[in-house]
Amino acid sequence: MDDEGAGVAEAPARSRPEAIRAVPVRHPGRWVSGAIVLVVAAQLIHWFVTNKELKLGTVRHYLFDHSILVGVGVTLELTAVAMIMGVIIGVVLAVMRLSRNPIVAGGSWLYVWFFRGTPVLVQLLFWYNLPTVARSLSLGIPFGPSWLPQNPKDLITAFIAACLGLGLNEGAYMAEIVRAGILSVDEGQVEAASALGMPRLLSMRRIVLPQAMRVIIPPTGNETISMLKTTSLASVIAFPELLYTAQIIYSRTYETIPLLLTASIWYLFMTSVLSVGQYYLERRFARGALRELPPTPGQRIRRWVALRRGRALT
Repeated sequence: MDDEGAGVAEAPARSRPEAIRAVPVRHPGRWVSGAIVLVVAAQLIHWFVTNKELKLGTVRHYLFDHSILVGVGVTLELTAVAMIMGVIIGVVLAVMRLSRNPIVAGGSWLYVWFFRGTPVLVQLLFWYNLPTVARSLSLGIPFGPSWLPQNPKDLITAFIAACLGLGLNEGAYMAEIVRAGILSVDEGQVEAASALGMPRLLSMRRIVLPQAMRVIIPPTGNETISMLKTTSLASVIAFPELLYTAQIIYSRTYETIPLLLTASIWYLFMTSVLSVGQYYLERRFARGALRELPPTPGQRIRRWVALRRGRALT
């Protein structure tokens, strides 16, 4: 009996499988595609650095020129004002679009249809040239008395025209973004608020919109970056933003490409800063919605370094 028991105990030990040797799968296509990208990038960098016609010295000279820096500040100011206008108009239009009143909802749809259907360049030119056809602008009652008459030539400056053209156009796009965010919130949230006696606008402000921000923030960040670049269209109405400032300089010095490169460097810098801000803003509003937040660039670098050190030690 003892021999039989020992044989039974040793049986599982003899049948234990061997350890699996994991052999990593080779991916030669990745190495080939990576090599092609590096060769093309090296050729572009070599051409950019060695091409004397680009006049990189001129680029360095004008990169921090006073007039260029003023143009950068004006571009940021116009971007901020236009986006604030767009967000406010978009929220109002989105709430109107979801209204049960067909006239209110129809007015919102008509606004979005018009401003999304016409080019923003045409709208900029329209607002800038409006004083040529408008005798007077005032507040009042239709077919009745009016107050605060203003001369359009004094009221609609290049800055106001740029804000109106960009802000009103952005409001149409933000309206659809905000509407999509509101519709992403469960209808039961609104029903629960209504059951508690909360008015519709109050429940929209305190319950729906805070939850909809997770959907609204990412496309709004993209719209802000796009708006920063779209401000360059204001150069057609002689508004002194970054591109128009560069145009003024190269019309005097005839160094077109170096000045355009200077403006491009500043646009790339500003959009990069906005992209970083958008990333961390999305992480903040993602709290509570995700079990684990996506790692930051710093965390990814630290993980990559730790992984390389671990492989080197093994």
